Amino acid sequence: MKDELKAAAHRAASLKTPTSLSADATRDIAAALTTLLADVFAIYLKTKNFHWHMSGPYFRDYHLLLDDQSDQIFAMTDPIAERARKLGGKTLHSTGQITRLQRILDNDAQFVTPGDMLAELREDNLALAGYMRATHALCDEYGDVATASVLENWIDEAEQRVWFLFESGRVA
Repeated sequence: MKDELKAAAHRAASLKTPTSLSADATRDIAAALTTLLADVFAIYLKTKNFHWHMSGPYFRDYHLLLDDQSDQIFAMTDPIAERARKLGGKTLHSTGQITRLQRILDNDAQFVTPGDMLAELREDNLALAGYMRATHALCDEYGDVATASVLENWIDEAEQRVWFLFESGRVA
């Protein structure tokens, strides 16, 4: 048993990437990024869900908009996870962990109107931008300028998605 514990401790230690950030910073920022990653996967899947189930007179425009937005959202997943690992932390291991951590709610409804899809995604992207801002504030607190820097670009992208969803959902 002692050898097993020693081997497990060695494996855990081998995942710790050297960093100039404190142990508290590594723990807190990696945890925030992991939760953010769960939200990103949740909003990605919801965006694809609505993309796949879009209907109505603006089908093509909305279908393409959501396809573009889902690609942009998915493009964040690997950099978020790798940033947590670069800091010496851990990140997601499973879809079950995503479910436990996500703050963006799923939508399993059999039918959602196109207008409601756009409105829900708009609100979800607003929330995601807020979660990114909170993570940015945490990075500022610990002096992690690299993570803060990439978050700034993702916040801008989320705000652009909100803008497009808002304008697309307006009734003339």
